[in-house]
Amino acid sequence: MTMRFFVNLVAAISFLNVGIFLFAMQAHAAPQTSKPLEVYFVDVEGGQATLFVTPEGQSLLIDTGWAGFDGRDADRIVAAAKKAGLTKIDFVLITHYHRDHVGGVPQLAAKIPIGAFIDHGPNRETNDPDTEAGWQAYQKVLEDKKIKRITAKVGDVLPVRGIRAEVVSADGMLLAKLLSGAGAQNPACATAEKKPADQSENAYSLGMVITFGKTRVMDLGDLTWDKEMEMVCPVNKLGHMDVFIVSHHGLFQSNSPALVAAISPRIAIMDNGAAKGGSSSTLDTIKSSPKLEDLWQLHFSDEGGMAHNTSDTLIANAAGADAGNYLKLTVWADGNFDVFNSRTQTAKHYAAAH
Repeated sequence: MTMRFFVNLVAAISFLNVGIFLFAMQAHAAPQTSKPLEVYFVDVEGGQATLFVTPEGQSLLIDTGWAGFDGRDADRIVAAAKKAGLTKIDFVLITHYHRDHVGGVPQLAAKIPIGAFIDHGPNRETNDPDTEAGWQAYQKVLEDKKIKRITAKVGDVLPVRGIRAEVVSADGMLLAKLLSGAGAQNPACATAEKKPADQSENAYSLGMVITFGKTRVMDLGDLTWDKEMEMVCPVNKLGHMDVFIVSHHGLFQSNSPALVAAISPRIAIMDNGAAKGGSSSTLDTIKSSPKLEDLWQLHFSDEGGMAHNTSDTLIANAAGADAGNYLKLTVWADGNFDVFNSRTQTAKHYAAAH
């Protein structure tokens, strides 16, 4: 064996070992999926319409906005679905039967196929004509189009592939167990105001904690202050959240300081309108949360004014004429996420928490 041959052999073996080591490191570090979770916050002018699209291509729409307005809200939802590459919506979840949440069902069902509806059960606010009308219109769509209906209960995990969507409130019932990472005493309960029990459909809202990879997102619909307190006082049953979809459009009847302290979100995203939601007290409560990095809003809140609204770059629709701009949250399994503002055409990145 010549010296040159020996040197070449040693070099080849070393190169091979390095290659094997790097391959092993890449295989170990590879994420579970290369595709992110995408969430579109559609502007339905103070209602809600939040579209989740999983890496597997399944879709979950939370609420449908208002009826009327020449199909404005349905058109905006369908436009978001097309941006996401969807030709149908697999699941439409109705948090409750107020007209800014269920009102758009008939117009939406006429514009795009829907695989199934998810709700909390029957309307519990039968004494309100508008709420009962929204419930009846929803029932007619279910019957006429023969669309599957799923009634969700607390503790259920929704059948949406690619995310874990666990129900934490439904039909007036609340989770009894502790979620992962929860169980700490909540000091904010000692000073939190207590409010009387809400008797409307808001208190029956279907609320969820959605987990994708290392990121947790919470959406409680319009769940009210009294119900929030039951979930986080004296013990925090929810644990911390990365993303808080602000309850009840940011109205003061929800979003208690005790809830916000318990979940300590990194970012909050508010489905408010210019003249609906975004109460000054709620804006202040969320912005004062010690771990909050940013509050994003669909609209500049007229009530909040310059003193209470978030910064301009974090608002999809500035004061003035309606533009229908949206926000988009993109979440990767490793805990990194971005928020894109369609008005400014810019995105902000949030590195995975360590």
